[in-house]
Amino acid sequence: MSEPCIDTTAAAPRKSSFLRTVRAIAWSFFGVRRNSAYKEDLASLNPFHVIITGIAAAVLLVIALIVLVNWVVAAGPHP
Repeated sequence: MSEPCIDTTAAAPRKSSFLRTVRAIAWSFFGVRRNSAYKEDLASLNPFHVIITGIAAAVLLVIALIVLVNWVVAAGPHP
């Protein structure tokens, strides 16, 4: 009997820098993404980096909004 042929080229290792992950998350928060760039990121980004970066970006966004609201309320008109 012949052994089944396993294609090892299909499982290419994920090569991506942390900066590329941050950039992809930033574009996703902004809501503008090209389909080709999305597919390229999907193939190359490390899912663990995406989860960690996404959570950190969400926390930073919430903190920035809280600081902005406090600043606007504090700088409001004083009677």
